[in-house]
Amino acid sequence: MKVSDFDYTLPQALIAQEPVPRRDGSRLMVLDTAAQSIGHHRFLELPRLLRPKDLLVLNDTKVMRARLLGRRSSGGRVEVLLLDKVGERPHQSVYRALIKPLTRLRRDEEIFFEKRFSCRLLDPKERLVAFDTGGAERAMAQVGHVPLPPYIRRPDVARDRVRYQTVFASVPGAVAAPTAGLHFTRRLLKRLEAAGVGVAALTLHVSYATFAPVRSEEVADHRPPVESYLISAQTAAMVRRTRRLGGRIIAVGTTTCKALEDAAGSLLGSRCPRAPLAGRTALFIHPPYRFRVVDGLITNFHLPRTTLLMLVAALAGRDFILRAYLEAVAQGYRFYSYGDAMFIH
Repeated sequence: MKVSDFDYTLPQALIAQEPVPRRDGSRLMVLDTAAQSIGHHRFLELPRLLRPKDLLVLNDTKVMRARLLGRRSSGGRVEVLLLDKVGERPHQSVYRALIKPLTRLRRDEEIFFEKRFSCRLLDPKERLVAFDTGGAERAMAQVGHVPLPPYIRRPDVARDRVRYQTVFASVPGAVAAPTAGLHFTRRLLKRLEAAGVGVAALTLHVSYATFAPVRSEEVADHRPPVESYLISAQTAAMVRRTRRLGGRIIAVGTTTCKALEDAAGSLLGSRCPRAPLAGRTALFIHPPYRFRVVDGLITNFHLPRTTLLMLVAALAGRDFILRAYLEAVAQGYRFYSYGDAMFIH
């Protein structure tokens, strides 16, 4: 298959720039893959769209305020987006970062932020910066900005600190939100549990690579980055119990889906894991992938020609998913991170 097989046209006006007033007030398109039917609902209707004994699996990663706005000693502006910590030196923490403008900066140059925070550019080619030990965490907490995705064309504001974060976020490390989870409220989670739907969690820190384009022409030639995940023994036990009782495993978000599928051998093996499953995956899910753990997926609408669109096409079928996207455009659904949601089953 070619990457161009996963293209569609989206009017810019449908790219959501703001969240809806209520998280669970977003629209929810429901795709029934067996009936090949498309339904239109609100996210707050989810408890009646799921079945007792189903299990929702969430991603509890927490978005860091990793975007730092700084200056050179000459006064020129510099933007630093911290991606991940890659090591420790004596009295220093080293991070990989996206830096703009990178071409003008020199090796070992210092970048200054508000409140006397600073970092030093160690390696322009590898995009490595160093902070005093603990300095990066303090800088993000005190002067960091929410790393809104590039298609949200406005500066972040105070409200984004709450709305670009799931209500169940607990493990810091992401530089992008697991956006399918943004629609849940604490009240909705309680209603789901009251309806007999189980709720479990895993952790996979969403990286900025989620916005990176696929540069190969052939789908099979793409090589995704490696991502780390952690699935607790409790979540593994809940997955196995749901399978045994005949319930469905519903992944909330593509990151959750990838982690569950990568760990399928351990989750479905003869023995239930007694320790957390810590894995590293470069799993690339695209048609004609056969899902082993995930029976359904709650997800937002994705950019054209991306691995995320290919993943949902693997679950729903390419023709069906593209037909659904055409209908979403015609019906005025809101797209991408702050947009509406889709439930595929």
